Amino acid sequence: MKRFAAVIALAVMGLVTLTGIGFAQAIENEFYLITPVSKDVHDPALKAFAAFVKKKYNVDLKTSAMPQGTPVAYGQIVEWKGKPRADVFWGGEGTLFDLLADQALLDKVQVPKAMWDEIPAAIGKPVPLPLKDPKGFWVGTTLEPYGLIYQPKLAKRYGVEIKDWEDLLNPKLKGHIAQCTPDRSSSSHASYEVILAMHGWEKGWGWLTKLAANTGIFTARSRDVPSVVAKGEFAVGVAVPSYMAFAEVLGGYELMFAYPKNAYVTPEPMAVLKGAPHPKAAHAFVEFILSEEGQRILMDRGLYPITPKYKVQGAPGSNAEKAVQFTAGIRSFYDIPVGNVYDPKIAGEKKRNEEVNAYFRKEIAEKHKDIVKK
Repeated sequence: MKRFAAVIALAVMGLVTLTGIGFAQAIENEFYLITPVSKDVHDPALKAFAAFVKKKYNVDLKTSAMPQGTPVAYGQIVEWKGKPRADVFWGGEGTLFDLLADQALLDKVQVPKAMWDEIPAAIGKPVPLPLKDPKGFWVGTTLEPYGLIYQPKLAKRYGVEIKDWEDLLNPKLKGHIAQCTPDRSSSSHASYEVILAMHGWEKGWGWLTKLAANTGIFTARSRDVPSVVAKGEFAVGVAVPSYMAFAEVLGGYELMFAYPKNAYVTPEPMAVLKGAPHPKAAHAFVEFILSEEGQRILMDRGLYPITPKYKVQGAPGSNAEKAVQFTAGIRSFYDIPVGNVYDPKIAGEKKRNEEVNAYFRKEIAEKHKDIVKK
């Protein structure tokens, strides 16, 4: 009887494994994300990932996201000191991920070599912008331009065209521009670095001061910029991730996107945090996002493929085709010239990051009312 019971027990264990129930040890049943990436994108991504885990492992995965601006998320991860309450950090400037790696706060990415190799090392000229960490601590997930958005009816009413940076200094736009502060938004911070790289430190801040003179609001979050422009409260938004504005288009608002010269294109880096409470789920999420299914989810929400093998395309009237129309025809950033003057070696220094933010607060934020009057 004892032998029979043992055989039955082993058979049940084998059945459990074959049916997938026993795979619970292969992946955890919880996964937590900390990210500046908009809810419009991370919610569908998490939902699809949970469905993938259910299908592959027969595990009911509980997912949750901590929405934080990139600089705030970075600070939170540093404060956790290797004992994070999230598993994966997703989105923003790659330079902040480099800083986290230097502090031993990231785990190395674990994806198939073929998947890693499909992602080019860099994009853009004259300064190549890294799309993945040569040391393997973070990987780009999608290409995303930080550009200009405008409300077509208001632009027409004010008699302005929005195509490049200099269009923002048109006196007709005084009080009609919205932007986020660079200390609260990596897209704004990266765009400030682009202006400083194009003009130099002194002339660059002079240019940004002129931009401030036309600025009617500095929002608390990047996500607020496309929102106020979509509602017609302001005509133009600066340093806006295109997918955030595209979410407003999907919501029924009329907006257009302009990709100005040398605008920063983020690879929306992703990294597994060192000491992640659910490391297997974390690495599985990275691989899922880089898969064709993951890339299609992102493309349907106005983002661009991280590899040259995919293009944004879909049936007439689909979200993918609406995204192409919204950006005046862009299907892949590997199909167009990408100018880049953003230098990660300069912008990535912690001292530099703090210097730019401090200068902004002292010379623009605190003096904004006087700048507008002048």
